[in-house]
Amino acid sequence: MSMGERTPLALLDFDASARMAVAESIMNIAGTDIGSFKRIKLSANWMSPAGHPGEDAGLYEAVKAIGEDLCPALGITIPVGKDSMSMKTAWQDNGVSKTVTSPMSLVITAFGVVQDIRKTVTPELRSDKGDSALLMLDLSNGQNRLGGSCLAQVFSELGDIAPTLDNTANLAGFFEVMQKLVADQAVIAYHDRSDGGLLTTLVEMAFAGNTGLNIDLAGLNGTDLERLFNEELGAVIQVSAEQATDIAAQFEAKGVSCHHIGGLQAADKISITDGERLIFADSRTALRTLWSETTYRMQALRDNPECAKQEFELKQQADAPGLTVKLGFNPSEDVAAPYILKGAAPKMAILREQGVNSHIEMAAAFDRAGFESRDVHMSDILSGRINLEEFQGLVACGGFSYGDVLGAGEGWAKSILFNSRAVMNLAASLSVTQALP
Repeated sequence: MSMGERTPLALLDFDASARMAVAESIMNIAGTDIGSFKRIKLSANWMSPAGHPGEDAGLYEAVKAIGEDLCPALGITIPVGKDSMSMKTAWQDNGVSKTVTSPMSLVITAFGVVQDIRKTVTPELRSDKGDSALLMLDLSNGQNRLGGSCLAQVFSELGDIAPTLDNTANLAGFFEVMQKLVADQAVIAYHDRSDGGLLTTLVEMAFAGNTGLNIDLAGLNGTDLERLFNEELGAVIQVSAEQATDIAAQFEAKGVSCHHIGGLQAADKISITDGERLIFADSRTALRTLWSETTYRMQALRDNPECAKQEFELKQQADAPGLTVKLGFNPSEDVAAPYILKGAAPKMAILREQGVNSHIEMAAAFDRAGFESRDVHMSDILSGRINLEEFQGLVACGGFSYGDVLGAGEGWAKSILFNSRAVMNLAASLSVTQALP
């Protein structure tokens, strides 16, 4: 499952905002082994200030852009969604009428069945995979439109022209090649650039991989700011240096521009050049400190400020290993073996009812520990098909309300209560019968 939204673009171009939301959801899910576009479904959450001048026409334009054009061209359907058509509020303040109006917003959720979860690629750069290369994939044919970008917002600007998906075939070709590479495990790391631009993409990958970068923008057109901060559709992938040329050719054949922009370095440093000219250089740790400060300030207000400070300071240590596991035991050791007779695995009833989840995982855990698990539904007990006396243990798994409806979780409680009363009534009748002469 992934999400895509480009709401700021709607202030400039309704059509572009909708197209980019769909495209971003596809870009964000491309690192998983799904296979075909036909295996992806979309959910569209539309929000609009209906009735506000120009907004109804804009909403129509956006819906038409993806409902009649983009999605049919990609072969993707939108079977579900929701809308909020009252994104405007008005009130009186000392006799003065005031209003706040939200721009049209489209949030796209893409979801599809993953064929092999072990092949999923994340933004984490890997320094343990030998000599590698970073490739920048550009679906905009070299355009650098900055309208509605994070860079524009930093300067309190909106811009003039919003990026959009100009060529549907580029996105389809990109996804096709990515899926083949993911299935072949030829991509080491992957991250799209549609939120923040190329610089944001690169530093986030470096933070995740705890590594330095050497980046050269000589192959990209535009000014330094345009190249580093445009939010056109694109991505950065880490691949084997040996395979880089072949992989680049596969993308180029599908109309996706591919640029070799550098690779990793062992030093705690991110360097960006244009040939021999240095554009930017700083330590990865210093950049991560800036990147984490907003989170730290919020966390210090919300949580224990001392704990927030300790976490923030840990991120400033270049050699910090991050979240790591130090096991104090051997996970392959069968700790239950001494307590279970050979060939006499205790039988466990894994109790299930409507709304229960994780019962399969629970059964697997007991099986691995040497038990014999059996799926038991409440209806099996109520009907008498299964008698709990034949088991040595009973596990009641957790769950949640079936169908996300209030009161739905009462099903199990009521069935157990009914069964308890039946047992009590049966016991009472037996007692009475035995007492009669």
